Amino acid sequence: MPKVSTMDQLFLEEIRDLYDAEKQLTKALPKMAKAATSEDLKAAFQEHLEQTQGQVQRLEQVFELIGEKARGKKCAAMAGLIQESTEIVSETDDSPVRDAGLIAAAQKVEHYEISGYGSARTHAELLGNDEAARLLEETLNEEKETDQKLNELAQTVNMEADEESEDMEMDDEEEETAAPARASARSGSKSAAKTKSAGSSRNS
Repeated sequence: MPKVSTMDQLFLEEIRDLYDAEKQLTKALPKMAKAATSEDLKAAFQEHLEQTQGQVQRLEQVFELIGEKARGKKCAAMAGLIQESTEIVSETDDSPVRDAGLIAAAQKVEHYEISGYGSARTHAELLGNDEAARLLEETLNEEKETDQKLNELAQTVNMEADEESEDMEMDDEEEETAAPARASARSGSKSAAKTKSAGSSRNS
């Protein structure tokens, strides 16, 4: 494969990377929405899915503007970020804790995309492709808005997750306290039974 040696080539590589990233995300978001327990978070993922589909179309317009076929290049970074969200789902129960983890994973995705679209927009401007820059700027703004919505959701979800964690810790502490008492009670019962048995033997 020839090396990237011009800004035009670099820009094309960036667009192909973003195109693949968005395609991967259109498959991942429905799964994230299904795994979320918060109705607000489900709605946020569904809304972003619709946005992402529009962002794919914008990238296809950018490909047309530069005279290239819409074709992605495997985005390993997005694949890794999506894998993290999958692991969060498999490692948690249906709870606010899972939602908190999903929000964190989703924000990592948003930050990656904000960086990618920001760089591509800047390079489009440098190359004098104002229409491509405008399209990329539109998506960039959407990604920033999504990140802000996730921030707002996190304030509630993280608090619920923390409260649930505290309740579980209290339950564990109560269980640890109760266990010795139950053991002592069982021991006392056994001792009493033995004493009673010994007394019965002497009486006979």
